[in-house]
Amino acid sequence: MPGAPPTPRRTDPDVTDRAGTPADPDPPATGDEEPRRRHWLRWTALGCAVVVLAAAGVGWFFYRKLDDNITTDTTAASELERYEKERPPAGTSAARNILLIGSDTRAGEGNRKYGKDKGTQRSDTTILLHLAAGKSSATAVSLPRDLMVTIPSCRKKDGTRTRQQFAQFNWAFEFGGTACTIRTVEKLTGIRIDHHMVIDFRGFKKMVDAVDGVEVCLKEPVNDPDAKLKLPAGRQTLHGEQALGFVRARKSIGNGSDTERMDRQQQFLGALVNKVQSDGVLLNPTKLYPVLDAATKAITTDPGLDSLRDLYDLARDMRSIPTEKVQFLTVPRRSYRYDANRDELVQPAASDLFKQLREDEPVLVTPDNEKKDGKPDDADSPVPSATPTFTGRNAAEGVCE
Repeated sequence: MPGAPPTPRRTDPDVTDRAGTPADPDPPATGDEEPRRRHWLRWTALGCAVVVLAAAGVGWFFYRKLDDNITTDTTAASELERYEKERPPAGTSAARNILLIGSDTRAGEGNRKYGKDKGTQRSDTTILLHLAAGKSSATAVSLPRDLMVTIPSCRKKDGTRTRQQFAQFNWAFEFGGTACTIRTVEKLTGIRIDHHMVIDFRGFKKMVDAVDGVEVCLKEPVNDPDAKLKLPAGRQTLHGEQALGFVRARKSIGNGSDTERMDRQQQFLGALVNKVQSDGVLLNPTKLYPVLDAATKAITTDPGLDSLRDLYDLARDMRSIPTEKVQFLTVPRRSYRYDANRDELVQPAASDLFKQLREDEPVLVTPDNEKKDGKPDDADSPVPSATPTFTGRNAAEGVCE
């Protein structure tokens, strides 16, 4: 239009055209760009949904795999139901008692190298694990395999029944499996067993390997063909086969007693718990999954602990307990008066310990106690204290302490 002022131009020096002159303003949006924008947003949302669903699918796959690894022992559960009336009553608190059984079976992959499979098995290691209400502490009590106890009449695999007899404890597992062992422990202690886990040699080795081994210290070199163990003296990290030999060796380390072997097992398990509880394992998925995979493949458990969720809840409870409150001790014992190769309970110390566990009272354990046979500090005192202290250790102390 004649006389009209020239159209003003943008003077921002940072916005220029190809010739270096100021660029023209962007043209107004046309009607076609809005549909394209909506189309792009829909594809972006679809892509995100696919990623989320894929991640969920992978997570579900691993969950199902771990869940299916677990073997459920329904035979023991049904057998225990037959004897419900004679079992100790369930506790009124939130405390739980779990029986951990290490089987010496030679059956199965990787176990035959330890001897000929004769179709029988005994409990090489048995630990009563008491988880206090409120997740305040965990107390693991080793029961000697050579402890003389009353074993009730138990049902064998072929359907026949054994007679009630006074025999060494680990025969219960051979006579009637897990159910017989649980009933024997319940009669001995008066403590209701809420759950149980059984692990064999191969499962133990895989658990140790999954955490990249456990550190131990040896004052002297070890050469034990029976335990398939040959180690130099000093600090070292043991993996599967060596770790199994270390906890099973009886004749070549120390004085050769089963009591010392149980103490070594407690030290090793404490170090294993300490390592699993470390952030390097539990907070690292690449390290945690192998541990979970090994653990779920290694155990046979009752229907109350046969899912990944159940085991996760148990692991979470253990995780919340400080390592110095995870305690290990051996039931007060001494050599059996009629056979030095067998054990018997020290009374009233053993009964005091069982009573504290039944009533979910604190159990005090100290590694500084030099008394023998697991007797409490005041066992020989004419005026025992209200809370006796037992010989033991906690998971905060490594095997090299």
